[in-house]
Amino acid sequence: MASFMRLISSKYGIELADYAALHHWSIEHREAFWAEVWQQFEVIHSQPCDTVLQHDTMPGAEWFSGTRLNFAENLLRFRDQRTALVSLLENGERTTLSYADLHQQVQQLAAGMRDRGIGSGDRVAGFMPNIAQTVVAMLATASVGAIWSSCSPDFGINGVMDRFGQIEPKMLFSTDGYYYNGKSIDSLQRTAQIASRIPSLESVVIVPLLNTEPVISDIDNACLYDDFLDPRAATLPFTQLPFDHPLYIMYSSGTTGVPKCIVHGAGGTLLQHLKEHRLHTDIDRDDVFFYFTTCGWMMWNWLVSGLASGCTLVLYDGSPFVGDGLCLLDAIDAEGITVFGVGAKYIAALEKAGHRPRESHRLHSLHTVLSTGSPLSHASFEYVYRDWKPDVCLASISGGTDIISTFVLGNPLLPVYSGEIQCRGLGMAVEIWDDEGREIVGAKGELVCTRSFPSCPVMFWNDADGSKFRAAYFELYPAVWAQGDYAEITEHDGIVIHGRSDAVLNPGGVRIGTAEIYRQVEKVSEVLDSVVIGQQWRDDVRLVLFVVLRQGLALDDGLRRRIASTIKAGTTSRHVPAKIIQVDDIPRTISGKIVELAVANVVHGRLVKNKDALANPEALAQFVAIPELELD
Repeated sequence: MASFMRLISSKYGIELADYAALHHWSIEHREAFWAEVWQQFEVIHSQPCDTVLQHDTMPGAEWFSGTRLNFAENLLRFRDQRTALVSLLENGERTTLSYADLHQQVQQLAAGMRDRGIGSGDRVAGFMPNIAQTVVAMLATASVGAIWSSCSPDFGINGVMDRFGQIEPKMLFSTDGYYYNGKSIDSLQRTAQIASRIPSLESVVIVPLLNTEPVISDIDNACLYDDFLDPRAATLPFTQLPFDHPLYIMYSSGTTGVPKCIVHGAGGTLLQHLKEHRLHTDIDRDDVFFYFTTCGWMMWNWLVSGLASGCTLVLYDGSPFVGDGLCLLDAIDAEGITVFGVGAKYIAALEKAGHRPRESHRLHSLHTVLSTGSPLSHASFEYVYRDWKPDVCLASISGGTDIISTFVLGNPLLPVYSGEIQCRGLGMAVEIWDDEGREIVGAKGELVCTRSFPSCPVMFWNDADGSKFRAAYFELYPAVWAQGDYAEITEHDGIVIHGRSDAVLNPGGVRIGTAEIYRQVEKVSEVLDSVVIGQQWRDDVRLVLFVVLRQGLALDDGLRRRIASTIKAGTTSRHVPAKIIQVDDIPRTISGKIVELAVANVVHGRLVKNKDALANPEALAQFVAIPELELD
């Protein structure tokens, strides 16, 4: 980041005293900024662009028109013997691929795809765990110009069909199963049912993970992974495509209906990830980069782009808490991980369990800890610096599947303030607006992006007139992207995310973000998890907090008072729930996000439209007809 700042200062004859000045320049001179990212990080292309930016509106901006490139070619720029991928399974299995080996496997798989007619614009789906073959399959797909879309194998059949059924893939990759929480779980039966319900499928490729010779005779048009490879392939052609050519189809959570199919372009994804990795995370060839994620979460796509920087990626598939609950920390020491990414919930869970990593692990290699998925609490910031390592850069980041990248993230040049995200991303014109569309500072409001950016989605699938796409992001403020986050900019120019806008609580007309309450509840050691909703009550809204307690504990009046006083002390009296109720589990999406809206719908007797989007839909049953919530 410092080197880039000096380069811009020298090249453009300006004085950039600090990051704030660089960010301002990147917004006011977006064409020059993104062109510099392209040039400095040596984007491989076969044809230069005619214009960096034209039709500068949202939606509709055109970036790098005229250029031709291939996403996979940029991720496979290195062909040496350095380790590209380390794949770890919960059961202890470890495999590695060098950059040369990775290139060869993609070459052989892409040849098999071309032999079966897979080409530009075709969809290839992955019902896959987070293993090396998934990365190979995505890269092979991108190399031939096809579009990759994936779900993790813990999705139910209906959840998969809600996604893949919309995009009509021509090819499906799956494994025979996966390991999770000490168990081996078969995937073949579900794969067979999925394949039988997607008429467009012409090929199903099975990767053996549990067995060396899985039985695949019940799956139409199926073959084993090794049989699909073409060992005769001598070259790896990269189909050259426009900047906006579809690369990925991602999905909204689907908790309020059928998931939206969000189409991301190759060029915008590549540029954003290069900027976020190389500048904001300081990743280079000497780094070992890990993020705990499944293939159904955008952080997998974000992680895999690290190959463009030439670092080593560590993949892990399984439970993060298997055995003694420290397997991910063990990997830091064993693999020399330098950049370690996890969900905020993981960090909070380690603290609740009483782990002190600085006492049990060396952590010598670690220089950056990344956190996302939900807001990182003040307590978790303090925990990492106190009980992990005092000299890491703890970078909470926030963006979303919607842009396959971030709006606000970390910065190795800036201080870390407890509870705050460090900065707004370069080239991202992020502001906080009130309901009337006016910028506000030091107060809570809607997080917006006021100017176009390269990783804006290309479109939604099956949205010919673009109406669904415009309604999703541009209905609140015309021509301005509204992310749906309730946030504020602090006196340090940092950012605090207070929760999703659609989950904002409104007791007595006062807007309260759910994360404001979660940050306080996490301080209570007896509480392992929680969800807060607003219940319609006597022509107003009252707050109801549901808590999961440590095993063997019961919620009594004393603990209720302590939870309430903790919330009040850290916020205001308006944040204190009217009811605090114990439950056994909190419903979450498969990527681990709390689903306040689904809980609220159940409490109010409304239909939850898509339970297959949840990792634990059975948890919703606890919230039906709770006597304590009935009207007097």
